[in-house]
Amino acid sequence: MKTYTHILFDLDHTLWDFEKNSEETLYTLYEQFELNKHGKFDCDSFYNKYKFVNVRLWDLYNKGKITQKELREDRFVKTLTGLGLEPHELPQGISEAYTDMCPTKTAVFPFTYEVLDYLQPKYGLHIVTNGFKEVQHIKMSSSKLHNYFKEIITSECCGYKKPDRRMFEHLLDKLEVKPEHCLMIGDNYECDVEGARAAGIDQVYFNPAQVKGRKRPKPTYEISCLSELKAIL
Repeated sequence: MKTYTHILFDLDHTLWDFEKNSEETLYTLYEQFELNKHGKFDCDSFYNKYKFVNVRLWDLYNKGKITQKELREDRFVKTLTGLGLEPHELPQGISEAYTDMCPTKTAVFPFTYEVLDYLQPKYGLHIVTNGFKEVQHIKMSSSKLHNYFKEIITSECCGYKKPDRRMFEHLLDKLEVKPEHCLMIGDNYECDVEGARAAGIDQVYFNPAQVKGRKRPKPTYEISCLSELKAIL
């Protein structure tokens, strides 16, 4: 068995429960901005449409095809016009309200704190995320994750985005550690698994929905619950 000394985690969808926190925020915004007055869609439709749009825009952002500014501006425009609103009907400030509110939510995946308490005395723990720097720090502070991690590497701070292996190599250089002594844990197969593999780092594919993807190389490990990490580490 390999001897790992450093464990790298993705944040959103791996520790911080993005879907649950985003859903709670969007339901609040639906009421706050009185979107029901438009009479064209209900709260569930608003959430589902936003989720659909946001996933696709993040995919474009991760591939370098749109900017952070475009992602933030377009997700609500595309969501609301896709639900039937005219451009002049779009509520002013809803994007900013989402950006301010969502990172303060505190839902994390089951066993997050138990697993981090188990790992922290044994390994150096670090975050590697494509999320935006100021937002990720707020999420970690609000959900009391900050104190578990030594390095928090964002795409903004190093100039590269997962799955670019240079993002992982940036952290390796900073830690002065060899890739074989690190293990990456994340929910995004392309960004987390393939990116880590390209950098020579073993991977744990966090797949809570146990989704069967297209035929592709197996990760070093695959788990559906964070508690399974104890059997690996």
